[in-house]
Amino acid sequence: MTFDGASILVTGGSRGIGKAIALRFATLGAARVAIGYLRGDRAAEETAAELRALGADPVLVRGNVASARIAEEVASLGALDVVVHAAATGVIRPALETEDRHWDWTLSANARALLSLARAAVPSMPSGSSIVGISSLGSVRVLENYALVGASKAALEALVRYLAVELAPRGIRVNAVSAGVVETGALDHFPNREAMLEMGLRNPAGRMVTPEDVARCVTFLCSDEAEMVRGQTLVVDGGWSLVTEPPR
Repeated sequence: MTFDGASILVTGGSRGIGKAIALRFATLGAARVAIGYLRGDRAAEETAAELRALGADPVLVRGNVASARIAEEVASLGALDVVVHAAATGVIRPALETEDRHWDWTLSANARALLSLARAAVPSMPSGSSIVGISSLGSVRVLENYALVGASKAALEALVRYLAVELAPRGIRVNAVSAGVVETGALDHFPNREAMLEMGLRNPAGRMVTPEDVARCVTFLCSDEAEMVRGQTLVVDGGWSLVTEPPR
């Protein structure tokens, strides 16, 4: 599997799962990897240096991924072979403790942004290119304090299905990868972080899902080997979602 000479965009690409995805594409030969990020210039610059060391030309795209300005910047990148929407945010609270502005922010960044990115990028994307959205198990399972993010990820997966059908005539594949609990900085925002980590370990595989596990699945979906995979959500959770009571 190679992506020699490919041009890639990964939102949320400066850290965590997004960073692992960006680095894997560079390892597999991508010539240019644009990483979108909202804040944390140091992390973005460090990731850019790692991409450069792997032989890829890094491009930093800073700002709110759902904004019109970022859509314009994405359009100005020219032909992209892969767009991965890994950026994610949201308010981690019980549903009745949230406000309408929390809903708007979470749904905008996690779901609407994928549509905005597609509108900006698709006109220049060649046949054989791919779009991948990063989802989570909260789209179909109820996780504590996860109502808004879970709803946004369910919307993301629905949008993936619609885009997969609409973009198929253009030769563009659209899929999603749903990750189990992954130990990244994002977990620091969960009031029940330790319980989440314990839950992530209680899967049939017996270990946590890593960002690299997710990245390998993303590159598979973007490769020619996944030519006939369209509109699907690939679950990467070590089997956690298969069992009624996770093993202890």
